[in-house]
Amino acid sequence: MIITRRAFTTMLSLTGLAALAGLSPLRFISDAMAQAAGDVAKPVSLPDMALGPKDAAVTITEFASMTCPHCAAFNEQVFPKIKSEYIDTGKVRYIFREFPLDIKAAAGSMLSRCIANGDAPKYFAVTDMLFRQQSDWVMKNTTETLTRIGKQAGLTQQQVEACLKDQALLDKIAADQKYASDILKVDSTPTFFINGEKIKGETSFEEFAKKINPLLKS
Repeated sequence: MIITRRAFTTMLSLTGLAALAGLSPLRFISDAMAQAAGDVAKPVSLPDMALGPKDAAVTITEFASMTCPHCAAFNEQVFPKIKSEYIDTGKVRYIFREFPLDIKAAAGSMLSRCIANGDAPKYFAVTDMLFRQQSDWVMKNTTETLTRIGKQAGLTQQQVEACLKDQALLDKIAADQKYASDILKVDSTPTFFINGEKIKGETSFEEFAKKINPLLKS
């Protein structure tokens, strides 16, 4: 389904994101199936935000929406264990890619990108904060709450507003989402690829370990 500009603008005004009303609509997704590891590895419009060495034996790529409660639960309960066990020990490279399911998710992703300014550890820290405060900024006045978070991270009011109005940034997020949908057949969040193998939905640490450990031995 593709949201029209009129529907998109109406949704923004209803969610307290009227400042974004001039931005182009995001494309919303359907389809499913896995693709080659080479397709997954290819960053499209935006540079990848990644932790862990580039030459790690295993690469995990997560596609997530900042408003997805399952993504927030994974971030809180499972990701810290993966980071401690595999990323911090240099065994896994972990890539996070935005797959916004609604305009609020897009705004959260835009803010993370603006605050981090290309710094991957900072990006992951801001994304973690947004997931942990998800109920605050998703359920309440989104622009107001995101502005507060942006200021806490060192941005000025003007910088937050400029970020949330950044047409080029939103277009890149939308283009990368389209690539994930059309080429990688991502249709829900969270979706993971472990060396190209697709895993859909919230997944336990034990399930990840079962997939990762044999790849480390091979």
